[in-house]
This record gives sequence, structure tokens and C-alpha cells, in this order.
Amino acid sequence: MSIGILVIGDEILSGRRQDKHLSHVIEALGQRQLRLRWARFVGDETAALIREFRAIRDRGDICFSFGGIGATPDDLTRPCIAEAFEIPLRRHPEAQAIIEERFGAEAYPNRILMADLPQGAEIIPNPVNRIPGFRIGQIHCLPGFPNMAWPMMEWVLDTYYAQLNRDKPAEASVLVHGVPESVLIPWMNSFTARHPDLKLFSLPRFTENGGTEIELGIAGNETTVRDGLAEIRHMLDSRGYRYSEYK
Repeated sequence: MSIGILVIGDEILSGRRQDKHLSHVIEALGQRQLRLRWARFVGDETAALIREFRAIRDRGDICFSFGGIGATPDDLTRPCIAEAFEIPLRRHPEAQAIIEERFGAEAYPNRILMADLPQGAEIIPNPVNRIPGFRIGQIHCLPGFPNMAWPMMEWVLDTYYAQLNRDKPAEASVLVHGVPESVLIPWMNSFTARHPDLKLFSLPRFTENGGTEIELGIAGNETTVRDGLAEIRHMLDSRGYRYSEYK
């Protein structure tokens, strides 16, 4: 099951703020033996957000969406995800009670709008200021503020997706010296066709003396990676290519 993130906000795309979510999500997933499969960055644009949410819904991916769940006019996550799922916004009783308790009379007329969630949504508790996020299907909508969003995301992972911590992901590679990447492409195509359960990667780079080297590796579970790396070494040995272990 693919896991991805959607980071929302014009301020990210303009550079007024720097994204911090991507690196943290990768780390948090890795601690749970999970892997991030995709990431999208989208501005505060209704049509684009609806398209993204609809595509995620159709794929059935697990998604963590950061930003846009406030009550200002540029907070578009709630209405856009409702439109993508073709369901109305409804005032969520539990979210309403939390906001009323948190702000009292000042909850109205504006802050209470954060309780208008897609019909059928479940709330995600916020341990910082208590204003909840929400989930609809497998899309989890969180604040843009890292100090709130990150513990909320980790709560979701541990509450709803603990069963995904199955095979420990593994990755291994070798450093191939002085071989053009193009020479290895036919073998790469053959390898990936024979091993659909492994993800092959090839990362060429220039060395300080003007030469070339390639980090050639694979990702998968521990057993398949071990066997796949042995096959890579055998191919390199049989062709007389020079390589070293990548650390």
C-alpha cells in the first residue's frame, strides 16, 4: 500500500516558508519500517487540490495532507476534499464541542468553521492546541504547523496502520568504477523484468579526478535484497568491472 504526502500552500511554492514535512515523514515512516512512495506540493488553488484529492482517492493510497484546514479564505482543504469525494461539508459534533470548549464565545462566528468537515469524517486529535485534524477514507488532513502535524501523523500511523509494519525494508548497493551507465542499461532492463519485487536504482556521479562511478543498488525486503545484490556482484565479476562496497 503506497504512502504519500501532499503539502499545501502558496507560501511553500513561493519560498516564503520552507517545507519541513518531507524529511520528517521519511524518518517517521522509516522508524516504523515503512517507506514514502510519493510527495506532491500544491498551492492554494481549488481546481488543483480537487484533482489531487480525487486521484489519491481513486488510487486508494494512504495520504498525509499538511496545511489548509484553518478557517481563512485561503484554507481550501476541507471544501476541496469534500468536492473530491462528492460529499457535503457538515458540522462535526465532536469537533464543534472541542472548538467551543477551547474558545468559548470567541468560537463564533469564524473559528467554528474548522468544525465543518466532509460528511463521515473522523477527527484526528491535536495534542498541542486541541483543534483536530480529520480523516476521510485514507486521506489524513493535518495542520501545516510541524509541532502539531507530526505527532498527529504518528498517532495515525500507530492507531490505524500498525499492521503495515511487516517485512523490514532493506537497501544495498555497490559503487561501480569507470563504467558508463549506458553500458549497464540492457542488464538493468533484464534484471527489473526478472525481479519485479525489487526496486533497482542507478546513481551516476563524477569523481574528483574527472572519472565516473555509479552507485548501483536495490531496495526491497531483506531476503530479496540479499539475493539481488549477489546477482549484481556476479554480473560485475563476470564482466570484469571494478567495484567496491558502498558505505
